[in-house]
Amino acid sequence: MMQNAIITITNLRLRTYIGFNPEEQEKKQDVILNLEIHYPGDKACYNDNVNDALNYKTITKAIIDHVENGRFLLLEKLVSSVLEITIEHPWVTFSRVTIDKPHALRFADSVSLSLSWQKED
Repeated sequence: MMQNAIITITNLRLRTYIGFNPEEQEKKQDVILNLEIHYPGDKACYNDNVNDALNYKTITKAIIDHVENGRFLLLEKLVSSVLEITIEHPWVTFSRVTIDKPHALRFADSVSLSLSWQKED
C-alpha cells in the first residue's frame, strides 16, 4: 500500500520586493506563503529513517533565501519560482504554492495566486 505523504507549510510570512509600481520597488512588502508538497512516504512510514523522508526544513530554507533576497515584478513570477524550488527533489509527485500579497487592493485583505505541478506518470 502506497502512503502518499503530504507536507503542508502554512502561513510562512516573508518580506520581499514585489510589484512594478515605484513605491513597491523601493520598499519590501509582506507576503504569505502556503505550500503543499506530496511524495511517496512508504519507506519513512515503515522504517522511521530520516533519510527516507523529504526534508521540509531544507526546502523551506531555500524558499526563504530566494524570496527575501529576490525582486519580482509579478506575483506569477514569484509563485512559479517558489514552485520550482518545491519540485527540485525527484521524490516530489505534486506541489501547490499559494502566495498572498496582503493589502494589495484597497478593500481586500489580500490578493493571492496559486500554481500547482504534478509529475507525469
